[in-house]
Amino acid sequence: MAAALAVLAAGCGTQRSGEGATSAPTTAATPGTATGVPCPDESPTPTPSPLTPDAPPTDHYAENHGFMVPIPLHGRSRCEGLAAVERIEAALEPLRRRGDFAPEHTRSALGGLGYAVGKVQAYQNGPTGVGFLVDASPLCLEGTMSRDATRADAFGGYPDHSGCDRPAGGH
Repeated sequence: MAAALAVLAAGCGTQRSGEGATSAPTTAATPGTATGVPCPDESPTPTPSPLTPDAPPTDHYAENHGFMVPIPLHGRSRCEGLAAVERIEAALEPLRRRGDFAPEHTRSALGGLGYAVGKVQAYQNGPTGVGFLVDASPLCLEGTMSRDATRADAFGGYPDHSGCDRPAGGH
């Protein structure tokens, strides 16, 4: 009986997926971080995750800023995120090689992948770079393109916020 109560108590204060808001993770798992079953064309060996401190911060910084930590993707959503990131990087690479960092061209290239133009944001990121954010609900896709590289990432939104843009204020 005591063992059953201990198991039940361990689940208290958490939400199961699909019940709305989730608790804020301390580190975001990117689609490239192996979690769970590997996606097609991915090595089954997990990628080491960043080290997390053993003790919680005493100033509650992580707790107070958890609303800005993206929700990591898992399972099929993670695989879909990896595939979307690959398509985006491939679509933007010709622009990068030409040195075309115009936000409107980035928006157009992402729209060419089938993303609704109203759900694609692109903005100048320094003199030779562009940043982008795509709301492909339930996926959020963001990244940058510069002379050096095109990088994209996928995540599942934010804990206390609807939409893919980073929230400005917490709860």
